[in-house]
Amino acid sequence: MTATLRDSRAYLRYVLFLLFLVQGLNIIDRHLFGLLIEPIKAELGVSDAVMGFMTGLAFAIFYSLVGVPVARWADRGTRRDVISICLFLWSLMTAACGLAQTVTQMVMARIAVGVGEAGGSPPSHALIADYFPLEERGRAMGLASMGGAVGITVSLLVGGLIAEAWGWRAAFFAMGLPGVLLAIVIRYTLREPERGRYDPPRPKTPVLSTRQAIRRLIGIPALVHISLAGSLHSFAGYGGATWNAVFLMRVHDFSIGEAGVRLALYSSLAAAVSVFAGGRLADSWGRRDVRWYQWMPALGALAHIPFAFAFLLWPDGESAVWFLIPSALLGGLWAAPGHAMVQSLAPQQMRATASALMLLMFNLIGFGLGPWVVGILNDVLEPRFGAEAVRYSLLLIGLTSLWGTAHNFLAARTLARDLDHGSATT
Repeated sequence: MTATLRDSRAYLRYVLFLLFLVQGLNIIDRHLFGLLIEPIKAELGVSDAVMGFMTGLAFAIFYSLVGVPVARWADRGTRRDVISICLFLWSLMTAACGLAQTVTQMVMARIAVGVGEAGGSPPSHALIADYFPLEERGRAMGLASMGGAVGITVSLLVGGLIAEAWGWRAAFFAMGLPGVLLAIVIRYTLREPERGRYDPPRPKTPVLSTRQAIRRLIGIPALVHISLAGSLHSFAGYGGATWNAVFLMRVHDFSIGEAGVRLALYSSLAAAVSVFAGGRLADSWGRRDVRWYQWMPALGALAHIPFAFAFLLWPDGESAVWFLIPSALLGGLWAAPGHAMVQSLAPQQMRATASALMLLMFNLIGFGLGPWVVGILNDVLEPRFGAEAVRYSLLLIGLTSLWGTAHNFLAARTLARDLDHGSATT
């Protein structure tokens, strides 16, 4: 059934709640794996580089390979069904990680998780663009994206406590199976809205091939710079998020449960607030000047760096974790405005594809390379620095946020023109 413009506010809240849960489950596995690096590494007997590969690149390569085809399926088909099918798959495969007995089995499970998760965010973002007008998209995207931060909190807090009590395998089972039920709920209760119903009238454009759609999208300067900015922020962010628990365990002697609780309470909850605030502030300030949709993320990223470095350099672990709060509050401001602007810049028949391209870069550069590079640096630096190697690895990759900030400012330069003069929509 096609939804009409008369969707009630109650139903719109329900839609956002479902997509909030999808975003949460879409990211739980990634951060849970980072928390469980030490016990998995001990059982499988592998290096940090191998753990970094399994954590990120094994997932990200296949996520990226299938991301655009799945998004094209969503742009041409029913987005609700794409989300439901893919959620069912990645939830089962997250649980399957708990059954792995060898490195090969774990890599295969991670690949399957990546294939499934490729169908989560792009169609969700496209649905939000058709449920909410431009002036409400930053807020709506922020509310849905908060699910990711809450998902991280749950994976660290609950996953850490479960792993400490019953082992790392039980944590994967507990985090994976709830998504199977949610997939069924989405299939039978989420309506498919009319595409482009909030877009201004414009001539019909011909149906484009995947190659033509990609060429059209990469010809939008602001969209390209937003994607590059997010990818570089993700490189530092995912690299840190994956190895922060290991840092606390190796350098400050935290247990797995203690590390999970501290990261959940001091970092993930603050990130949830940041993602929501980023969307609200961007919508508010963007009404005066649309460039604030990129200026604000740039300034937030710059301001968070000193706090992120203080967390890594502070000598006492119990005090160091307090720096995670301002770091997360400032560092998460880029997410909602970035996603909202990509959906606003992309033609309505290419919105899932635009999101998939953005997430392809996020995942290859950020989630794929970030954790792996940290693992490699750990192995290279360990002979000299011992357990402290992870501290210096995280400091090095944190510098890429400066590069990402430059692309935020470059995106702001052409954002108004790309929106107002139709380079993305005619």
